[in-house]
Amino acid sequence: MLIQTEQTPNPSTLKFLPGQSVMASGTRDFASPEDAAISPLAEALFGLGDVTGVFFGSDFISVTAAPGVDWAYLKPDILTLLMEHFSAQMPLFKAGSAAGISVPPPQDEYPLDDPADEDIVTQIKELIETRVRPAVANDGGDIVFRGFQKGVVYLQMQGACAGCPSSTATLKQGIEQLLKHYVPEVVDVRPV
Repeated sequence: MLIQTEQTPNPSTLKFLPGQSVMASGTRDFASPEDAAISPLAEALFGLGDVTGVFFGSDFISVTAAPGVDWAYLKPDILTLLMEHFSAQMPLFKAGSAAGISVPPPQDEYPLDDPADEDIVTQIKELIETRVRPAVANDGGDIVFRGFQKGVVYLQMQGACAGCPSSTATLKQGIEQLLKHYVPEVVDVRPV
């Protein structure tokens, strides 16, 4: 089995491509060892000690290392864990947990001020789904819509994009400009 790796815009995160499906639908972000308790693979990755984040995408796993960690030492351990996991066709989530079930996205953190904004939100979500999410996934992460209030779109970055030095530029120069172009009611984009 060959597992490819790719750099991401976040120097603390590497993207691992096992050459097969990881998540049949949706994504899963593990920001702590406690979050990872439902996944044997995520738990094992955090068990390496230098891992601070794990993200499962459709066909990739992004792993974030602690500041100052040398990837030359950590990467072989991650590759070994991934090869063992996928070669043995182990489950991604523990039996009896609801983690493998596709769950609707969390409720928006910023509810609509005006019910008339519902059409605007639909447009924003469609643009994020069709234009933004695929590009962000290429960088080893994901983006989640969290709300729209008074012209401001609230988004949450996950995986390699969370904490990435260039995520602010991505939000402001990329996503904000795209949304403003197609949805004139958008005046600002902010991270959550």
